[in-house]
Amino acid sequence: MIEISCCMIVKNEEDRLARCLDSIADLMDEIVIVDTGSSDQTKEIAARYTDRIYDFAWIDDFSAARNFAFSKATKDYIYSADADEVVDAENRQLFLELKKVLLPEIDIVQMRYGNQLSHGTAYNFDEELRPKLFKRLRQFIWTEPIHEMIRLDPIIYDSDIVIGHYPGENHAKRDFAVFQKHIRGGLRLSKRLHHMYAMELYISGDDEDFLEAEPFFALTAIDPERSLDEVKEAVCIVCRAARIRGDVHQLLKMSLKDLLTEGSAEMCYELGEYFFGKEDYAEAAMWYYNAAHETPSILNIHTSTDWPKERFAQCQKILGESE
Repeated sequence: MIEISCCMIVKNEEDRLARCLDSIADLMDEIVIVDTGSSDQTKEIAARYTDRIYDFAWIDDFSAARNFAFSKATKDYIYSADADEVVDAENRQLFLELKKVLLPEIDIVQMRYGNQLSHGTAYNFDEELRPKLFKRLRQFIWTEPIHEMIRLDPIIYDSDIVIGHYPGENHAKRDFAVFQKHIRGGLRLSKRLHHMYAMELYISGDDEDFLEAEPFFALTAIDPERSLDEVKEAVCIVCRAARIRGDVHQLLKMSLKDLLTEGSAEMCYELGEYFFGKEDYAEAAMWYYNAAHETPSILNIHTSTDWPKERFAQCQKILGESE
């Protein structure tokens, strides 16, 4: 049977840490807790489960903190847990069975992350596969009988284990502050982080967040080194900010930039919202219809499903027409 180190980074988790550890502690052979500056009873609660508790000065970098936690692990595999997760009885049994039969050539085990939509800030689906269990020391193996090469791609196993995600609050404001700090520091966001920032804005951002993000995404929209996907994400953000500011010129420019290619549901919905605000309900209804039926969403699935359908129904009612 494999041995597993549980590695966690925590800060002010006194309300949920025991719940998490109670659900997984007996499945683990080692528990590593890295505290990034708690001012509550988090470390005292952690001490009930392990003596391997470390301090790490927070530098607005989750990867740095997780790398530090992983560096303290000593077992075969590392299970990366968050304090707002819970493994229920059924999935604890699946976890134990996996632990007994996991083949040593598996590098990564993915588990299903559930309950995403209750307090999620950047998710369009309630359940998704995530890498959760990692082989601590990876072996390099030669492959092919001729023209041999080292196997570089990890062997990934998709398990049926579901990890319940039960955050106590929305972390969007924290995430936006981290994005802005790194942008001001000159960091060029990767394509993945660019998408995550835009998606989190569209799912959890308020007017202030869109206005703060507008300068960064306005530059993306004219950056020749950005991909078409990134440009389309950017113009959605800038279009929303322009509508908030009442800047019709920018709204028109950004929407046309998007509609030169296959339009997005987000852009159609923004145009619907603009015309709805101007009480031009016939024009608004057309754009809501296109958002719901003719274009895909790229950031928030609600812009192609319930939101435009509800607005379309409102327009039809105001216009005295049946759907």
